[in-house]
Amino acid sequence: MVKIQLNDRQLKIIDIVKANEPITGEKIAERLNVTRATLRSDLVVLTMTNILDARPKVGYFYVGEGDLDNNAVAMKQVKVSDVMGVPLTAKQSDTVYDVIVNIFIEDSGGVFITDEKDFLCGVVSRKDLLKATIGGTDISKIPVGMIMTRIPNVATVYEDDFINLAALKLMKREVDSLPVVRLIDNDETQMKIVGKVSKTLITRLFVEITE
Repeated sequence: MVKIQLNDRQLKIIDIVKANEPITGEKIAERLNVTRATLRSDLVVLTMTNILDARPKVGYFYVGEGDLDNNAVAMKQVKVSDVMGVPLTAKQSDTVYDVIVNIFIEDSGGVFITDEKDFLCGVVSRKDLLKATIGGTDISKIPVGMIMTRIPNVATVYEDDFINLAALKLMKREVDSLPVVRLIDNDETQMKIVGKVSKTLITRLFVEITE
């Protein structure tokens, strides 16, 4: 069992709320010069530990020092394999149009792209797909491989990694999800996609721990 340790940004959030309560998440993000999405995980931690209280349409209030030592809110040594979900994948030869259709049918935040050998070769976000539709190009003829972020510029996690590492990568990269991969013959150029870990899954884990 590992106790929650507040990071520097979370401590700054507490100071901002103390001095300006009630204050919305958007206003906190402005003061820290980051996006609201960047703060999402931090605010989840601070509310789940009863340091802050969130009131709809009002904002955040400072409650107290919280209960970081309580077993109900202690971070467990949960592995990625314990919480990972089913990934949405596509071939790099698939068209942008087909990928857009699939991403909305599956309500996914992104798509992991594989090559002809089914190894991970890139990732495409909703933002990437939106950019591709601007300008009047025929997205039914453009392969998704032309707009994807390519390996090695894609953050990944392994099944045996602890979930706190995945959360850290999600926050640092400011992405919605990461591919969970398994190396073939310990070769980092041959990564099979076996799952995904997302901000939604990690938030759900916080809820389960506190319950």
